[in-house]
Amino acid sequence: MGKLDGKIALITGGGSGVGQAAAKLFLAEGAKVAISGRDGAKLKQATESIPGGDKILVIPTDVTDPAQVAALVSQVTKNFGRIDILVNNAGTNIKARRMRELTLEAWNNLVRTNLDGAFHCIREVLPQMIDRKDGIIINVNSISGKRPYPLAGAGYAAGKFGLHALAGCLANEELESGIRVSSIYPGEIDTPILEVRPVPVTAEQRAKILKPEDVANAILFVATLPPHVSVPELIIKPTAQAYF
Repeated sequence: MGKLDGKIALITGGGSGVGQAAAKLFLAEGAKVAISGRDGAKLKQATESIPGGDKILVIPTDVTDPAQVAALVSQVTKNFGRIDILVNNAGTNIKARRMRELTLEAWNNLVRTNLDGAFHCIREVLPQMIDRKDGIIINVNSISGKRPYPLAGAGYAAGKFGLHALAGCLANEELESGIRVSSIYPGEIDTPILEVRPVPVTAEQRAKILKPEDVANAILFVATLPPHVSVPELIIKPTAQAYF
């Protein structure tokens, strides 16, 4: 018997990295899982490596578009009946990320993906969770959402700091509704987003940093706690990475 038997999860950014790893763990624990992402081809490849059968639903979605998010939540609810767990994992960064390099288009893309996307998903899922007085919203943030690391860039950090505030306000607003809101703040992770680092990451550095499965296990931990237990914030980092 799995720890998530009978549960329904929606994971954004599920085509690779942390989202894909979390989908695998959730399915292994008995949940039905819907994954979304902008890249339909990547999502298809992801499902080929995830043994989910009719327990996995794949819906290409751009979370920056409120209409697409509304359609996503509607389709998942129609297929699976409800959404018990929302994992806001979709995120992005760019190579030219220093303030002196940021264009208006790049800034808008970073904030719309890293902050607005989570808002759109929460806004659509929240009403059904309130009706049931039950639900878990897990936001995959970043250490850059708690500390303004220059490596992340101003646009990325601003979006993640905003997500930190959004999650904290929501958690306190819904104390009496039974809805739990958690933010996970990972340090460096070996995911495809490393490809847009201004300075390429060496194989030696990749070997030291977090793997997607490490963060996915943290997400699973939060998702499987009993209803009377909530984890507002969880910081997870490579042993070799400083945190200050």
